[in-house]
Amino acid sequence: MAESVKIADYGKKIVSWKVPEYDKHERGRGWYVISAICGLLFLAYAFFSGNFLFAAIIIIAALVIIMHDGREPIKVDFGITDEGLLVGKRFYDYDEIKDFAIVYKPHQEVKNLYFEFKSLLKPRLSIPLNNLNPLPIRENLLRYLPEDLERTDQPVSEALAKMFKL
Repeated sequence: MAESVKIADYGKKIVSWKVPEYDKHERGRGWYVISAICGLLFLAYAFFSGNFLFAAIIIIAALVIIMHDGREPIKVDFGITDEGLLVGKRFYDYDEIKDFAIVYKPHQEVKNLYFEFKSLLKPRLSIPLNNLNPLPIRENLLRYLPEDLERTDQPVSEALAKMFKL
């Protein structure tokens, strides 16, 4: 787990693993039928109310879901170094990060590491822990970042995305 490998100019690697670019959900035939019905109802409402921008948004969202559904998520390297986080080719310095939280509830299939940024324009970074032990990761991160002990559950947005298989 603890390695002393120097990564370019990003500091000494503490721990790293591969994470999927996004969560891929298994969708059955029923999901597609319900989604198509909802999409058609929204389109009908948009046309009857004369809201053509809403209709365009529904069509674009449907196209994005259809195009995105056939792809498998790319595995991205995630690393914790002594100077920051490395996500694929993107580096986040610890100065940019407000805090971290670990939500580890294996019985609910929630094993994630969350990073909140100081900038309001950057979204929360959610990293799956897969089968890793969260304790050594937590111990290493506590050297550099404060821990958000109030976060005990996954965010509502992630729970809804998981429930609706988005």
